[in-house]
Amino acid sequence: MIQDPAHDERIFPGWAVASGVVVALVVGVVYGATLAPTVLPYGTPYTLDSPMLQAAVPVLGVGHPTGYPTYMMLTHLFTYLPFGDVAYRVTLASAVYGVVAVAVVYAAGLLLSRRVAAAGAGALAFGFSGAFWSQAVISEVYTLNALFVASVLLLLLLWRDRRDDRALLIASLLAGLSLTHHLSSGVLIPAGLLFVALVDRSAFSKAGLSLKGAGLFALGLLPLLYLPIRALMDAPLNEADPSTPGRFLNLVTGGSFLAESSEAGRQCVPSSLALEGPAAKLAAFGREVLVQFPLAFLAIGAFGAAYLLIRDRPAAGLLGVVFLGSLLHGLAYLWLGIEDFAAFLIPALLTLALCVCTGLGRLLRPTENLRGVPEGVLPVALSMAILAMPLLGAWISPAGVDGNEAYGGRRAVEAVARYAEQGATVLHHRSPLWYMVLVEERRRDLTLLDPFCTSWDRRTDLVWPDDLTAAQSAVRYGTGDTTGVEAARRAAETGPVYVLDHGRVDYGRFREAGFDVVPVGEDRILYELVPR
Repeated sequence: MIQDPAHDERIFPGWAVASGVVVALVVGVVYGATLAPTVLPYGTPYTLDSPMLQAAVPVLGVGHPTGYPTYMMLTHLFTYLPFGDVAYRVTLASAVYGVVAVAVVYAAGLLLSRRVAAAGAGALAFGFSGAFWSQAVISEVYTLNALFVASVLLLLLLWRDRRDDRALLIASLLAGLSLTHHLSSGVLIPAGLLFVALVDRSAFSKAGLSLKGAGLFALGLLPLLYLPIRALMDAPLNEADPSTPGRFLNLVTGGSFLAESSEAGRQCVPSSLALEGPAAKLAAFGREVLVQFPLAFLAIGAFGAAYLLIRDRPAAGLLGVVFLGSLLHGLAYLWLGIEDFAAFLIPALLTLALCVCTGLGRLLRPTENLRGVPEGVLPVALSMAILAMPLLGAWISPAGVDGNEAYGGRRAVEAVARYAEQGATVLHHRSPLWYMVLVEERRRDLTLLDPFCTSWDRRTDLVWPDDLTAAQSAVRYGTGDTTGVEAARRAAETGPVYVLDHGRVDYGRFREAGFDVVPVGEDRILYELVPR
């Protein structure tokens, strides 16, 4: 049995492990049933990056800031699976990371609550929260980030319970590794240091332990070397060219976002969220937060947080720092008008789920020794009720990929493959056409240009089949004009020109420039730009 040092209560390891496996299986089956089946489209709010990741992972490319080297290498292994198309296998990786993350949340919740039902309910609530579920069924980086965050939290809690320094050292390694994946996990550093200080300040005075922890943290940063190495190897898809120290730092620190936002003379079509005022943005934030968990669980999570603050300050500090850091991160992206800001709230949802576990565990405890009630009846009934709540919520409000989005990327690929004339130029933006030419190796006769706005400073221009710097591409193809008009003018001098719609094309600018915009095919995804 596992002894709870705080409450002198016991749980049976075999039953706890079996229950965790059941929780993971339930979540895995649901994710598998709602998984995106093929290449995804560029679309708001959640699949803005999915088609590029589905193209970059199979060819071991260099992604948009911050590069995601750990994700690229680890997810690349999934492309060797013998079923589904390659895009499906990349998406499957998100589901696998998500299922493991839910299992780790269950284990951490068990340490905090000492109740299997409480840990299971909290883990299921997290796994079926809209923000997390939506990321687990598409090609994205956030489920792996959640797995890193949950794992570090679990290891720190294990270290406190068992005082085994190996758990603390592995947490240091994973904290470093998490930074090579997503900078938001940097909040684990102050959270972990605060936790160790509150539990046992003397751990910092152990020179051997501190040196080993720092060394393992540095070792976890080694995947960052992937970025300049792959850039120097002429990676087939290189969005930032981090082959020099300056560009490497610009990529991995996220400084590329700041450089792009300060660039003068850009003519971008803003997102609808960017046009909203502060009140509307805060309302959108509130709506997003309130729909993630059942309302009863939000109240129980608040109760659990208050209980930790009073009775378990180290755990309250650990979870509180991660929660507040993630919340502020999501608010910052919301303020910038980034549509998928809810994905940045996932670590906050994770810590809230652990507070739910704590609150439920505390609420279940008094029911176990009530007089006049047959032993075990009330706890079992309550456990079944709380476990049913997240499952019922998942059934009422599923968060899988809808039919239009699920096959939107495939429709775009087939429209271009079928209708674009030989040797034509296609203007597109971060679309599944990269997957078409690099992974499926189709329609390599086309010239693919992406002249449209990005959210970061692009050092290489995404042109097929040329390998050009952004400056060279601007001279040759006119891609420096972020409206796409100049690129269309130059392309029209040599052959047919098309635009693959990505939801933010200002066709009025093309018409003003002397083009007729003619839809091609039945789906109205592809448009030919015909000079008058």
